[in-house]
This record gives sequence, C-alpha cells and structure tokens, in this order.
Amino acid sequence: MTEHVSGADLARRLYAEHLAAALSMPHAAALLGWGSDVLGFDDERSTDHGFGPRLVVFVDANDVAAAADSVESVLPDEVAGWPTRFGWDDVPVTHHVHVAELGAWLVGRIGFDAREPIATIDWLSTPQQRLLEVTEGAVFHDDGRLTNVREALRWYPHDVWLWLIASQWRRIAQEESFAGRTAQVGDDLGSRILAARLARDVMRLCFLLERRYAPYAKWLGSAFARLESARDVGPALAAALAADTWREREDGLVAAYEAAASRFAALGVAESVDPSARPYYSRPFRVIGGDRLAEACLARIEDPALRTQPPIGGIDQISDSTDALAPLRRGALAALYPGL
Repeated sequence: MTEHVSGADLARRLYAEHLAAALSMPHAAALLGWGSDVLGFDDERSTDHGFGPRLVVFVDANDVAAAADSVESVLPDEVAGWPTRFGWDDVPVTHHVHVAELGAWLVGRIGFDAREPIATIDWLSTPQQRLLEVTEGAVFHDDGRLTNVREALRWYPHDVWLWLIASQWRRIAQEESFAGRTAQVGDDLGSRILAARLARDVMRLCFLLERRYAPYAKWLGSAFARLESARDVGPALAAALAADTWREREDGLVAAYEAAASRFAALGVAESVDPSARPYYSRPFRVIGGDRLAEACLARIEDPALRTQPPIGGIDQISDSTDALAPLRRGALAALYPGL
C-alpha cells in the first residue's frame, strides 16, 4: 500500500521536481479549489477518490495552450507512488494539473473576477467555502497575479463584515429560547436538535468574529478547533450537546453565548452591549438576546444600501444546501438583496 503523503507535499514535489523548469512563461502554481488537501484536512481516508499530486497553473490567456503542452510533455506517471492521472465513477481519466487563465478560473470557481472591483452582491452570494478554496492552499510559485487576488479576497469589507455578524446574531435570536420551550412540552428530541442548530450558529459566528472563513459542514468542527474561540466557546458547546436535561443544555448554550458576546465586545466595532444572559421575557428561559447585538452592529454600518437590507446574511447563512451553494446562482440571489 502506498504510504500516505499530504496533498500539499505531493503538489510541491510535482511542481519543484517536474514542472518548474518546463514552465518558461510568467505563471503562478498552487494547490487550490476542491479537495480536503487544499485546507490541510486530508488523511488516509481522503485517498480513496481523486487523490494525488494536484496543481492549478495560471498563465496569460495566450500562453494557456503552450503551458498545457509543456506540462503534458514532462508530467510523470506518478509522484511518490501516487498517480498524476485519475478517473472514478463517471469522471473521465484526466490529469491533476489544470492550466488556466486566472480570471476565467475565478469566474468558474467563485462567479466573478476578483481582479476587478468586487461588488457587495459578489461577497454575499459567494459561499465561504469557495472563498477558502482561493485564499487557502499552498502556493509554490507566483509572479504576483495570485498574491494580489488572494489579498483582495482575504476578508470582507468592513460594512459587509458587520452586516454578516449582525445577521448571525439575528439567526441566534430567532431560536435561542426554543431548546427550552420544546423540552418543556416533552419534546426532548426537538430540544436536542435545536441545541445542535444553535451550537452550529455560534460556531459560525466565531469564525466571523475572528475574521476567518468557515468551511462547509464536513470540516466545520475541525476548522473551529483551530480558532481561539475554541478554548472557551468549544467546551460550553460540547457540554450543551452532551447534556441530558434541557436546563443543562441551556447552561451550556448560555455559556457559549456569553463567551462569544464577550469576544464580540472586545472587537470594539460596535457600541458596548452587556454580554450577560438574561431571561426571555417572562418565560423561564435564559438567552443572550441576540437582537441586541445585531442592532449594535447594524447601527455602525455606513453603507446605506446594506443598512436597509433585512439581516438575512450571505448565501451560506441562508442555506446549507450543497446544490444551492455550488452553482453560484447570482440571478436568483439578486432578488434577495434589492438595491445591491
């Protein structure tokens, strides 16, 4: 059995040992796009489909054909025992090196060319996973073109960021009393499900607070563990999800809310809001009052077009459907954000 080597190491060897000398034109070469290896989460299980030394090579449009020929002429059959050509299920056999013009590749991957001014609708309609696929991943050579794009996409503009934080607090506000209310009527399963939903919302909030894009569901927990928030928010969420009673579940969620609210306050991007939990009106449930924190964020947004939007958030705050996120349906999404 071939010994496991990380995808990043395989890509590095492929470029350094085989492709670098053959690519005489200006170019960039990196491990980007789909795949757990881009985010550094690949392990032995990742090797059961589509795995191997993989690269995207960016050249000028008039150099694409010549660069592809150069790659084909020196591409080895394998690197460290892993094949450079692959095929599975209905995917035809091809090789792991994709040569492209950067702008065309960006349009295909995230729906717009980030070398041009990026509109607010572009930020909101692009899943964070897709932004990670461009801004993360190992770069092995760059003539400047890729660095500039990655810097442009590194994080949201300030007003967009505030609006996304506000939208995430609003999501929490919409359901924060429900884990207790469902249990109160004997629906323990419903209470557990709601606690899990709220835990995920808090996790995604923490990514926003730390200015980090959140990956899609498979790697959300693994990436969350790398955040500073994992030290105080993580144990509280774990306690909430392991709890046997709704009161214990509420204790864990409240501790997580308060820790996240304290981190939000420490950013200093909005008027100070007491990060302590409070009763949910006259009902016997404790909540953070997510709407308070959402309103504090919204009050600091200067962009009038964003200030008038209902705080529904970006595409992956609206839906977690892979089919909704992957095709980049900008035309349909535009109706959600009138005036942007």
